[in-house]
Amino acid sequence: MLITTLLFYAFAAVLVVAALGVVTSRNPVHSALFLVLAFFQSSLLWLLLEAEFLAVVLVLVYVGAVMVLFLFVVMMLDINVEELRQGYTRYLPLGLVVASVLVLEIVHVIWYRSQGVAVLEVPANHGPEYSNTKELGAVLYTEHVYAFELAAVVLLLAIVAAISLTMRRRPGLKRQNIAKQVAVRSEDRLKVMKVNPVKEAKD
Repeated sequence: MLITTLLFYAFAAVLVVAALGVVTSRNPVHSALFLVLAFFQSSLLWLLLEAEFLAVVLVLVYVGAVMVLFLFVVMMLDINVEELRQGYTRYLPLGLVVASVLVLEIVHVIWYRSQGVAVLEVPANHGPEYSNTKELGAVLYTEHVYAFELAAVVLLLAIVAAISLTMRRRPGLKRQNIAKQVAVRSEDRLKVMKVNPVKEAKD
């Protein structure tokens, strides 16, 4: 359909611009926000492919959890932005090589698809009663349940590692001492002053 093609090119254009913003932005927070935009556009492309489960997971997991955690880590860690700017051009040749390889792969896939290979044909549209989430859930929790649990453990380790990085000891960091907080006395914190009342003189 024409409207589907127009939506695809619109979402893909915004996705490319957001991806370029991720790698070219010199502010880590701006780069993370561009990455959030890229995730949103990718989820819209999944919706066009009738992969509702992948679209929802991309928004909930990456945008709602991983990116929020990443933003907290970026803002809580002492990142030297000036040092990052100095080393930007050092990795530029490697980045151009990787980008060129990716572009060649994409062009090759597009050319290969134009040859009419049956494996790369557009899948048929399913009816409204078809549930992509139900089909994936039936496979995920039966045949690949161990891989699913392993992925959950890896994500838990990533969260613990991120928290450990933010709570490491560094100069100027204020830390709680629970023992001192519990042992504090009211006499050491509160001082009651007795003030004599003064009556105002009447004219």
